[in-house]
Amino acid sequence: MNKVKIITDSCADLSGDQLEQYDIDYVKMSTMKDGRESPALLTWTDAEAHELYEDIRSGKRITTAQVSVEEFSKVFTQYLDDGDDLVYIACSSKQSGSVNTGHITAQKLLTDYPGSRVFCIDSLNATIGEGMLAIEAAKMAADGKNSEEISSYILSIRKNVQEFATVHTLEHLKKAGRVSASSAFFGNLMGVKPILVADANGAQAAYKKVKGRQNSLREIVSLLKETITDAENQTVYIAHADCPQEEVDALVELVKSEIPCKDISVGYIGPIVGASVGPDAIGVWGFGREVAFAADERK
Repeated sequence: MNKVKIITDSCADLSGDQLEQYDIDYVKMSTMKDGRESPALLTWTDAEAHELYEDIRSGKRITTAQVSVEEFSKVFTQYLDDGDDLVYIACSSKQSGSVNTGHITAQKLLTDYPGSRVFCIDSLNATIGEGMLAIEAAKMAADGKNSEEISSYILSIRKNVQEFATVHTLEHLKKAGRVSASSAFFGNLMGVKPILVADANGAQAAYKKVKGRQNSLREIVSLLKETITDAENQTVYIAHADCPQEEVDALVELVKSEIPCKDISVGYIGPIVGASVGPDAIGVWGFGREVAFAADERK
């Protein structure tokens, strides 16, 4: 049986330590700023994260691009040459075309590797929600599961990723075309903070609105508390877009007081998602009940 290599992409927002701990590789998307294209690295420093979000705060426009065919070919071939099977956990197809490009590239490459298999999985998530699925896949690979078993399991749990996040404004997401939100439902009312979720179809969707930042932080924890299952045996993930440290610390303490989880992991919302959500976005993630909300079915 072939060894299985787990690959994700720049949207997964795993840290360098997590990539190393779980033996996960990733294909790189890219960002464009001031006419210069750069690979979207997950191994960025605190200073680099702060610089990106300061640029956005100052009004600079940062655009993003999906994984190129060349990048897929380079990374996939590296492991196919070693005789590995591949499981690629991709950013939601509602937010990136990378999963489709990965699939097309893999099918072309496999003509030269008849003994290998490549599964490209639409995670229906982005940021650390996607990363959580990559970690679960990597744990299975380490336990000796084959690529088909891993892929089937990830497909069965991808709608169990519960995401609740809040942003200061929907403007960045609207400009990027990355959020499903009715302008009537979410007007730019003074002090109203939207709550975002990854919906059942993999779209970033505005779920509800809350008055005030502190109330929105309490609300995202409350919503995760309502939907998380088996909290005692799992990690709750917090990801943020260069929020003040005291705000991040306060959210950690709130999670500790409300959700009896095994551990809490804190990291950055990376450059790809960060360019869309803008500065000061923050969210909580965990595995829970299957996501049922679908933005396009809202009346």
